[in-house]
Amino acid sequence: MRRISHALALAAVLALPAAQAQNPLKLGEKLRTADPSAHVWRDGRLYLYTSHDEECQADFHMKDWHAFSSTDLVNWTAHGPVLAIKDLKWADDYAWAPDAAYKNGKYYLVFPAGTGVKDREDPKRSTKWMGIGIAESDSPTGPFKDMIGGPLWRKPYANDPSLFIDDDGKAYLYFHGAGADYRVVEMADDLRSIQGDFVKMDMGGHEPKMEGPWVFKREGLYYFTMPENNRALSHYTASSPKGPWTYRGVFMEPENGNNHHSIVQYQDQWLLFYHRWLDVPGAACAKKQRHVAAEYLQFNEDGSIRKLERTSEGVADFAKKRAGR
Repeated sequence: MRRISHALALAAVLALPAAQAQNPLKLGEKLRTADPSAHVWRDGRLYLYTSHDEECQADFHMKDWHAFSSTDLVNWTAHGPVLAIKDLKWADDYAWAPDAAYKNGKYYLVFPAGTGVKDREDPKRSTKWMGIGIAESDSPTGPFKDMIGGPLWRKPYANDPSLFIDDDGKAYLYFHGAGADYRVVEMADDLRSIQGDFVKMDMGGHEPKMEGPWVFKREGLYYFTMPENNRALSHYTASSPKGPWTYRGVFMEPENGNNHHSIVQYQDQWLLFYHRWLDVPGAACAKKQRHVAAEYLQFNEDGSIRKLERTSEGVADFAKKRAGR
């Protein structure tokens, strides 16, 4: 009898609709994506701008950035590469984590790229350099064009940009930089240059190693989120986009490798997009590769982010939740 019960249980699992297991997101067959930047534009669709890992790539040598959009978070439209390293005159490698923005009737893609080689065995021999560029388009799906022909600055070395535009239209750029973490700089109104100096923010005395910041605003409160020690997602809050910031703790524990995320509200649901390092059956290599995933995000009464776990379902029931509002 027990064997029959087990068999029936297995059959029931296999019979579940495909929508019940949609994490990681199904963005494309054999397409490896990471570092998702999520935004909701005027057409009512949710867009993801991602980096693109080449299959079994060596040391993050990546060549283009992709965009995807959806209205139900299960069925995604792939808009192909929206910008590539070959389109740049000032960089030839490292198409890492992008972000996007809408301002002045234009869509903007802010992205890191670089040159040189990183010598992991003897760092003193490394020639790697990275900077942050910005490209424009009349469409959220591109193609995007590098309008300034160079990075926004050359020193400090920088990547992982997060471009936050406040309610008053002012734009703030946060990033990961060599000796320049926890800094912010204001952008010019046309987003083609920075204005003023880099501001070192007051983080309340808690400044662990970090990557990929993401800044958003909810109910008048600003959130500075990041992978703490490049792994665990943590957050701070403030009453100003420049701080001072109050540390509020980790909301997602580390898994197999680095994490990079974004947070957005869509159809009254707060969502976390991030990437996971997972085994890929049938891949040309045995190492784990990165895949974009999503979860629902919730807040405590004091405004802090409630701790969450990774799930295999993710946001597969988003359409059902929306219909039941």
